[in-house]
Amino acid sequence: MRKKIFTACMVLMALPAFYSCNKGFEDLNTDPINFLETTSDKLLAPALVNSIWPGMSRNRSFNNELMQVTVSQSDGDNTVFRYAFRTSMSDYLWNAWFVQLTNFKQVDSLARTAKTPNTSYQGIGKIGKVWLFANLTDIYGDIPYSDALEGDQGNLIPVFDKQKDIYLDLFKQLEEANTLLAGGSTIVVSSDPMYKGDIAKWRKFGNSLYLRLLLRISGKPEVQDQCIAKIKEIVENPGQYPIFQSNADCARLLWTGGTSTTDPYTSPFVNGIRAQDFRGPALCSFFLDNLVSWSDPRYVSSTPYGSGSIGRLGISQASGGGWYGVPSGYIPGNGDTKGCYFQSYDNTSTGGTWSLQQNANTGIIMQYAEVQFILAEAAAKGWITGDTKTFYYQGIASAINYWVPNFNESITHANFATHLTNLDAAGELWDDNLPLETKMEMIHLQKYYALFMTDLQQWFEYRRTGHPVLPKGPGLMNGGVMPARLVYPVYVQAANPVNYKAAVAAQGPDEIFTNVWWQRP
Repeated sequence: MRKKIFTACMVLMALPAFYSCNKGFEDLNTDPINFLETTSDKLLAPALVNSIWPGMSRNRSFNNELMQVTVSQSDGDNTVFRYAFRTSMSDYLWNAWFVQLTNFKQVDSLARTAKTPNTSYQGIGKIGKVWLFANLTDIYGDIPYSDALEGDQGNLIPVFDKQKDIYLDLFKQLEEANTLLAGGSTIVVSSDPMYKGDIAKWRKFGNSLYLRLLLRISGKPEVQDQCIAKIKEIVENPGQYPIFQSNADCARLLWTGGTSTTDPYTSPFVNGIRAQDFRGPALCSFFLDNLVSWSDPRYVSSTPYGSGSIGRLGISQASGGGWYGVPSGYIPGNGDTKGCYFQSYDNTSTGGTWSLQQNANTGIIMQYAEVQFILAEAAAKGWITGDTKTFYYQGIASAINYWVPNFNESITHANFATHLTNLDAAGELWDDNLPLETKMEMIHLQKYYALFMTDLQQWFEYRRTGHPVLPKGPGLMNGGVMPARLVYPVYVQAANPVNYKAAVAAQGPDEIFTNVWWQRP
């Protein structure tokens, strides 16, 4: 009996302790620092920054090597400039951009389901998704789309949508974004590092992106009439479809941190790449020789348009002086160890050296100059009305002005008249009587420079058009043919085997030589 009484007393004594442990349990296990819920304004800036950096990174290490902006001075295997690279090259952008797509999806959905819905955040979220999905499908071809971004709903094995279907839905999303942004709902200025809350500029960006994507698939017979008609509708209806009107509208994140390593908007080139590694690749002769032949202000060491022309490309002279680059595609053992390179430091106080690594202008999504070259191509092909020469020259002027602010953006300015003299000497003046193929080469050579530092857009446009004509070195692999895509990440094959195999069966071998839908004849 004494034992039973003792046990009962112990239980009664323990009850308050159990109760006190349970009391306030949820409060004790709630992180007081991290938020359990969020809103669109908290997600937008991180989504933008974390989406721009992967494009900058692969622009430098992949696009620039393929497109003969730079060339690694290496005799090792797996060199991108020789069209030979490891399959692991595929993982980075797939992983980085699908994560940020989830954030842009949340920017859209949270704004839609908020107590007070915000149509501007909805439109911006849709534009962000279109931008990244378009880049991903242009890199890989068929990708998860309609079933993608549903991991929170338990869908971990999404189907791969056909590229044509993806593009047609992207157009639908941009139509919706244009309508949503027309409402003009205000957003938190500090949430928007790109346009500082200017909704009209977001709307221009969405429609300018629309033009880029319409042009990209305009060569496919089954959608060509639809694309041409829509390009014409956008161009002829600026009230309904406003597009970029000057460099002030460019979609770019202007880095503000300079050489800081703590400012949230410091260029990732400052934190992510060592100075010696940044200037490791040499400038390719194709990229540099044209600038030299045009006496282009984007490379010159003097300041021909007044003081303060900061923003130039920061090209060093070669060892021993002079402006020359290294030919791409060389046979191992036959590389040139000399040549110009991009500066990795700023020394304006002692000699006027401009650093591309520290340049504030490198966070580019889309430029006004690109839009002008889109219009030039459309006009040259007779799809829209307008003076092709004016579009062409405006693209050149705005592309230079982006990097050299004191080079006036207006084609009526005296400095552009001087530049026309240089272009004339190099055979780059516009002539309406030239054959269409010659016009395309001229437009796309200048567009190539306008797309400098814009993720993988040079590569995409070369695959679409074959312009500009790049010299082919004797050391190229892949049959000397520009790679058409990146292969799917290896882990996708293991994690989603059924849908991976279905995608390969529909698209073709999972190899770099397999054309994506819009490349096929």
